[in-house]
Amino acid sequence: MKKLICIAIMTMLSMPTYAMPVVDELYMVILRDPDAQIIAIENNKIDVLGDLIRPIDIERLSRSQNAELSIAPAFHSFYLSFNTRRFPFDSKILRQAVWQVIPKNKIVRDLFSGYADPIDSYLPPVSTWLDLNVTYFSYNPDRARALLERYGWRWDSKGILVSPNGETLKPMKLMSPTASVAPTSAEIGNQAAEAMRTLGIPIESEPMDFSAMLSRMDRHDFDAVVHAWSLSRDPDSLFSFYHSSMNVQGGYNVSGISDPKLDEVLLELRDAPDEITARGAVSEAQIMLSELVPSVPIYSRYSIAAVNKGWNGVYTSEKSTANNFWTLTGMTPSDGKMRPVYWALPEEPRSLNPIIASSAYDWMVMGNIYDNLISVHPDTFEDIPWIASEWKVKNEDERTILEFIIRDDIKWHDGRPLTVVDVIATIEFLKKAEAPRYYDSVKDVESVISPAPNTVVVKFSKTSYWNLHNIGGLPILPKHILDGVEDWRVWQPSREKHLDNPDLTQLIGTGPFVFSEYRPGDYVYFKRNENFWKPDKRGIRE
Repeated sequence: MKKLICIAIMTMLSMPTYAMPVVDELYMVILRDPDAQIIAIENNKIDVLGDLIRPIDIERLSRSQNAELSIAPAFHSFYLSFNTRRFPFDSKILRQAVWQVIPKNKIVRDLFSGYADPIDSYLPPVSTWLDLNVTYFSYNPDRARALLERYGWRWDSKGILVSPNGETLKPMKLMSPTASVAPTSAEIGNQAAEAMRTLGIPIESEPMDFSAMLSRMDRHDFDAVVHAWSLSRDPDSLFSFYHSSMNVQGGYNVSGISDPKLDEVLLELRDAPDEITARGAVSEAQIMLSELVPSVPIYSRYSIAAVNKGWNGVYTSEKSTANNFWTLTGMTPSDGKMRPVYWALPEEPRSLNPIIASSAYDWMVMGNIYDNLISVHPDTFEDIPWIASEWKVKNEDERTILEFIIRDDIKWHDGRPLTVVDVIATIEFLKKAEAPRYYDSVKDVESVISPAPNTVVVKFSKTSYWNLHNIGGLPILPKHILDGVEDWRVWQPSREKHLDNPDLTQLIGTGPFVFSEYRPGDYVYFKRNENFWKPDKRGIRE
């Protein structure tokens, strides 16, 4: 670990003054097999490999002559989630008992060799909102069985659990990705199922294609599942994950937990007018979740990335690995001979529709295409200007009012200028669509207007400390494309031709790279956006 930290500091560069792409071409190479990923970067077939997990790979690449590693804490959490909508995991007592038989310390020690931390919290250790005073269940199989017995559970002659109302548990499945794609996740699924069987829960692990697993999660068609979230700096994700209003098909409430008191606290969190109120609600929510146990937090890993040594312009810091926007836009071949960047994509994109896409792999692709009103400083996690050059936040009459000044030098990939009309159209479209991914961000928007040139004012029906990030983090979409979308649920912009430009699809944004081609199982190909704007220097360390 110390060796990796030293490497990360040695390669740290100052933040680029602006993020104009240097390379002409970008290939996001789809490599689902972890062994193939390591071989590819060792043999200079790919240039950047992010999110290394297996200790054997990390140690191997730390000795490589061709790769350099960087490490940083990650806003990441891995869970065992229950489907609380149906028997038997609608029982809080059973969920509490399962928590106490999952050997998360052993799992992390055996699988990650110090490159991850076992967790008991519903926020990752790096979060400044984590309440360290919350008491969680500890690993204690004997206490787990005693808990079940105390509440009337018993075991039949075959050792299978029988509920207090006399219903014997039937065979179940615990979904996980396949070992060929996510070996640690698959193994955690195996170990979690094995641990649950010691309680008399007849469950077997069920590895499957990642996209198929997500689809079943969206449809609520599962018993239990192991999965991870890449989280944001804000803790209002707790609302998305555990409020009953998000228990809809495609919504983020995977477990389907529904508790009136928890809902009340999460609403207070979402609508908090200031930081003090927000912190109180966040702490209360963590306390309640520790009893309700909609899921069992297992570990939070470090972000570890490898970069081919044949590149200059790589950006890392103590809080950011090389797997980031600034590296991508600043990379230049160290030998001076321009060539494409080959960036590893460890899973097939599930959807390239920005309105429904939810997986991290989808947004690894679309993050190169779409921009937001505001962005995040990679070292301080503070807000920095992006499409909006400046903004104001006001609370009047118990309503939040956001005012954004939109830059006037930004163009869409098809050459048309981005204007306030596009910003307004994006917010109004997402609100009308009620798409699960953005529902909580826009549902309280009361009006969006442009009272002056380059100015957008968003008025909400209530106050919330998170409104700036909810709106500022939306991908801004082109109105002239949205106007032609008849049904956003089945829209496939990467396959539909642009009406005016035959060289483009409808998957266009203002980001640093222009989407050109997607070959499933092979790669996603981009060309440099020759008209990419230069982000404001303010807030960015030079």
